[in-house]
Amino acid sequence: MKHFAESELIINGDGSAFHLHLKPEHLADRVILVGDPDRVTTVASYFDTVENEVQSREFHSITGQYKSKRITVQSTGIGCDNIDIVMTELDALANIDFATRTERPNHRQLTIVRIGTCGGLQPETPIGSFIASVKSIGFDGLLNYYAGRDEVCDLALEETFKKHMDWSPQKGAPYVATADPELVNQIAGEDMVRGITIACGGFYGPQGRQIRIPIQDPKQNEKVETFRYTVPTATPVCEKGTVLKACNFEMESSALAGLSALLGHRAMTCCMVIANRYAQKMNTEYKNKIEDLIQLVLERI
Repeated sequence: MKHFAESELIINGDGSAFHLHLKPEHLADRVILVGDPDRVTTVASYFDTVENEVQSREFHSITGQYKSKRITVQSTGIGCDNIDIVMTELDALANIDFATRTERPNHRQLTIVRIGTCGGLQPETPIGSFIASVKSIGFDGLLNYYAGRDEVCDLALEETFKKHMDWSPQKGAPYVATADPELVNQIAGEDMVRGITIACGGFYGPQGRQIRIPIQDPKQNEKVETFRYTVPTATPVCEKGTVLKACNFEMESSALAGLSALLGHRAMTCCMVIANRYAQKMNTEYKNKIEDLIQLVLERI
């Protein structure tokens, strides 16, 4: 049985995970991820009871009961690098015995839904739209560091996208992660736009924003907006022949879907559009509207 060394799996003196400061007994099977630590409080304000709360840096968590469901809401901060930390430590809390530093014999599967904000890329994704990420194209490269990456990625879509974009190898290989299809159907229902999400490694240049530094490909966003992929075989989420579009930019969904698939968890991302890059519109006063998405996820998770 593999033993995880102190330098690899770092456990705090109080028996909690190094970054999250969560203890195994405080993790629910249902997990809601948010970027903003303050949004954890917003989500938990709908709980009937709260059993545990802890915060360290950008990692804020509250575990409690919503109706008959035990839920942990956890903030991640921004970016796929933070998702690497959060997903690894959540999985360790679920599947590693912290006392012996060995893997538990029975795998515990988590159900994870990320609630985020994003930039819409299509005319049919105006500000205020809810988007469910069926596929996520990772510009960040994180999943390329893990064995088994090809087994959990949509390689056909990946190649089609690289050709369409005339992808520069200097950027590193993009990867295409797939959300758990049953969870997508459960959360998205009939009132969310389903499509491809582009998960970027930054907010400015990687998303095609030019401030003072020109970007490597000035036509990047135009190419992304015009990308279409016809689903070759039927899936639980899409019928054969369904045409998927790149619907939105955000910064976490690819790592979440990819790492969850490798670790044996069910995960998906749903976002509210707060900017439409196609129309060049932005709404900074979105906090009340996102509570509608929070309540929808709480009911459906």
